[in-house]
Amino acid sequence: MSKTKVVLLGSGFIAKIHLECYHRFLPEVDIAGIYSRDIKNAYKTGKPFGVKKFYDDIDKAIQDSKCDVVDICLPNFLHARTTIKAANAGKHVIIEKPLCLNLIEAKTMIDACNKNKVKLMYAEELCFAPKYERARMLVDNGAIGNVFQLRQCEKHSGPHSAWFYDIEKAGGGVLMDMGCHAFGWFRWMLKNKTKPKYVSAHLNSVLHKDKTKGEDNSITIVEFDNGTVGIAENSWAKPGGMDDRIEIYGTEGVIYADLFMGNSALTYSNKGYDYAMEKATTTQGWSFTVYEESFNQGYPHELKHFIDCVRFNKDPLVTGEDGKAVLEIICAAYQSAKLGKKVSLPFETDSTKPIDLWLNI
Repeated sequence: MSKTKVVLLGSGFIAKIHLECYHRFLPEVDIAGIYSRDIKNAYKTGKPFGVKKFYDDIDKAIQDSKCDVVDICLPNFLHARTTIKAANAGKHVIIEKPLCLNLIEAKTMIDACNKNKVKLMYAEELCFAPKYERARMLVDNGAIGNVFQLRQCEKHSGPHSAWFYDIEKAGGGVLMDMGCHAFGWFRWMLKNKTKPKYVSAHLNSVLHKDKTKGEDNSITIVEFDNGTVGIAENSWAKPGGMDDRIEIYGTEGVIYADLFMGNSALTYSNKGYDYAMEKATTTQGWSFTVYEESFNQGYPHELKHFIDCVRFNKDPLVTGEDGKAVLEIICAAYQSAKLGKKVSLPFETDSTKPIDLWLNI
């Protein structure tokens, strides 16, 4: 079987992770090209991985590259229009979180992919992270009895790119950026067989008020119809590098796991060194030096899964419908924060940006 051709749209932090994963772990993939709004960035990101075609026009990247798959690693406001372009060109799509800016866009994206009979995968890496998957398998095997509470935390000092602070481009703040991981993981752990019933959220801005109208710290509680409670804690206001952890509470046990502290080497350096972990601002003194960061976060696993779906005509385990369901919880959480009370699901809104449900604008 010939290699699957992938065109990568984007040249930032997440695009580099995807390129590394294709290069190291997916020999069945040929990177047919890379797009960036600034073609210089496309060269800078793609050349170290042997990419030979570079684009600053999305339509040309999709068509000229003769790709099978479009991998979207672009800012949130470009997700819907780019997915629709790819679908109309007959290309399969894998897209980074969040799915898009709003529920209307989500439906349009899903409809376009269904109409053109192409696959759409919502790339939630926590559903593929090896340590978290081992925890899920333990639950499935009955190790801790019946699950009654889930907790997922993702916290760091702020996003990689300035556009995340722009609510017009991002659609929200830290809840939109990282709360989507928790909500996707909650549904994954519960096998999407139980539905969210109520959402309660508290949002505030404690560190980045000068940069954004959005929230940089959030706590969200999701109550599911089987009685399970999910607690999501997200922050752009936590110094010292990335913190990503889960807790699973059952009637006969508990599981704790994290993706960074537990996958690192405790290191001391007088002068510092090149890289410790995502979002760490210094490597002087004591630090936690991570290893196989992308692998442990599940990126190569999710990409390989989707490429296998394309090559062998299988359905993705995480779909556009899952991305839409996560976005619905996000919208309800913003509304809850504004109203100061629980919001029931299903939740419908025609808001173009979830954060508008919280801000008085």
